Amino acid sequence: MREPVLVPRLQPFTSTIFAEMTALAVRHEAVNLGQGFPDTDGPAGMLDAAKNALFGGANQYPPGPGRPELRAAIARHRLRYGAEYDPDTEILVTAGATEAIAASLIALTQAGDEVVVIEPYYDSYAAAVAMAGAERRVVGLVERDGRFALDVEGLRAAVSGRTRAILINSPHNPTGTVFTRAELEAVAALCVENDLIAITDEVYEHLVFDDAEHIPLATLPGMRERTVSISSAGKTFNCTGWKIGWVCASPELVAAVKAAKQFITFVSGGPFQPAVAHALDHELPWAENLRTSLQDKRDRLAAGLAEAGFAVRPTAGTYFVCVDVRPLGFEDASELAWELPERVGVAAVPVKVFTDHPEEWKHLLRFAFCKRNEVIDEAVTRLRKLR
Repeated sequence: MREPVLVPRLQPFTSTIFAEMTALAVRHEAVNLGQGFPDTDGPAGMLDAAKNALFGGANQYPPGPGRPELRAAIARHRLRYGAEYDPDTEILVTAGATEAIAASLIALTQAGDEVVVIEPYYDSYAAAVAMAGAERRVVGLVERDGRFALDVEGLRAAVSGRTRAILINSPHNPTGTVFTRAELEAVAALCVENDLIAITDEVYEHLVFDDAEHIPLATLPGMRERTVSISSAGKTFNCTGWKIGWVCASPELVAAVKAAKQFITFVSGGPFQPAVAHALDHELPWAENLRTSLQDKRDRLAAGLAEAGFAVRPTAGTYFVCVDVRPLGFEDASELAWELPERVGVAAVPVKVFTDHPEEWKHLLRFAFCKRNEVIDEAVTRLRKLR
């Protein structure tokens, strides 16, 4: 057999930092603040709904677009933003947001197209663009006025005659920034001017803090018909392992994404779909309590990281807080990240692995605070040994 067997466009994606850091955490019995998954379950009513579906016969293939009750619940949920979608033609259930993003890019872009991606970016974006055969053009966030801000002029400069889509993630992983209305209006104007598709990753839509507001890009003028809005249940309801996501878009865009999705996973999550429908209709107060709790956990971890000697960056949403490692004498956070599990028993992730320009981001380390308070406190106690 000829070597290498893996095609060149996928060779950079043979492993993920999450798998590597999790393995390191297990090996050294470290507190794992590297990967963004909670250590508590979601609302009891949702879990009961899943159990009832599991023992009630919902274990075969669900309909290709998703179970009708879930699509209806998603449509009602989007109405909270003033966005109306037809559950029969404008909503598609997917195997989490990761599949939704990949299927969207495979369906809507091809070789010769460019996709503009905001840097740093969740690692699956680069792989999904590669699987589609397109090329990514990255635009880095800039630190301005105490937050990571969108570089609007850089975004405008990145758009060319080959640009097909812009991939936007807000609230943003890994930095925790939440794009402002003005920033999103600039993205919208650019999309309308250049006839671009926007693909939005909104999985942290309910996890915004302080006075930050999540504004779906599709709700801005001229964007409803050109935006593929993607979200999921995992982060909102502490069920990341269920992998229930969705796409909301125009009938034409949904049909295109479905054409790819149906040959990737076909369908998934039969007994979990009615449970997520229940959660969207009845458990949003639980999600609001989660948001409040996570804001407290953010503050708890941020204070502990500052005590340990890190320079903490502000976080307006998501599960994550980023820190500058240079006050501790490190220039490259990846060096510290690989040492931490063995040295003090904590795992974290260097931000530069989410970038095309690692030199510009090498000083930042990402920690997850979606853990029980006693886990956060134990991690902080261990990290204080760095001083």
